[in-house]
Amino acid sequence: MSVDVRTDTTSRGDTMLPYRVVGRTPQTPDTVTLRLTPIHEVAPRFRPGQFMMLYSYGVGEISISVSGNPVAADDVLEHTIRVVGAVSGALYRAEIGAVIGVRGPFGTGWDLESAIGGDLVIVGGGLGVAPLRPVLLGALAAREDYRRVVVITGARTPADILFRREQELWQSTDSIELHQIVDHPTPGWTGRIGFVTEPLAQLNLEPARTTAFVCGPEPMMRFCARTLLNKDIAASDIRVSLERNMQCGVARCGHCQLGPLLLCRDGPIVDYAVAEPLLAVEEL
Repeated sequence: MSVDVRTDTTSRGDTMLPYRVVGRTPQTPDTVTLRLTPIHEVAPRFRPGQFMMLYSYGVGEISISVSGNPVAADDVLEHTIRVVGAVSGALYRAEIGAVIGVRGPFGTGWDLESAIGGDLVIVGGGLGVAPLRPVLLGALAAREDYRRVVVITGARTPADILFRREQELWQSTDSIELHQIVDHPTPGWTGRIGFVTEPLAQLNLEPARTTAFVCGPEPMMRFCARTLLNKDIAASDIRVSLERNMQCGVARCGHCQLGPLLLCRDGPIVDYAVAEPLLAVEEL
């Protein structure tokens, strides 16, 4: 997969659409998933991996990946938001009935369809599980299109696990192989302890038939990519999500520049053949 530059879903990028909060699911002490429905006009359909610009009226706007179901029949948007600043804090505190501005969707997707017929390896660390949730939901909705589906999720502590109830359901099904791991256990935790690279390194994979989707902190993605490369998986079959300061969403302001890329347009999803030389430069 080469750099995927698309502009079809950004043609309305300057149009802010009002959406209402209709659901609020706390994930961790500082993270919540909001369900949003359109008040009037509906935003274009998103692809897994794309993001929206969410606006908290009177506070500001930030980019948030869509974490919802890409094949749902309704127009609901789901976004999983962690408090890291003023805007994310305001969105986190939004109650049911609140109105939030929505622009998008923007950027490239994971391109799940290109992996049809092969094995999927999905690796999410921390909040990186949220942008990957649409990939897994899309794969489960068309499970017969894929062979093996392996999911590895990591969190700092058991209390930081996202979509915990869903992960319990995933663990109970024969449709996927789920590996959970935490950095720091707490009393009562009986699962694995360590980093996502450990169960990843233990997988027996067919390199020519495997596509990997990786999202999380950049060091984690680099280590996961190296592990996959050591298993002879092509860099072009390893997809990562790159994060920078996205402010306009339509490749005008330049805040999200990473080397030759403007990530709101050329990313956030790129294959590792594109990402590797850029992530190796500390200044970027």
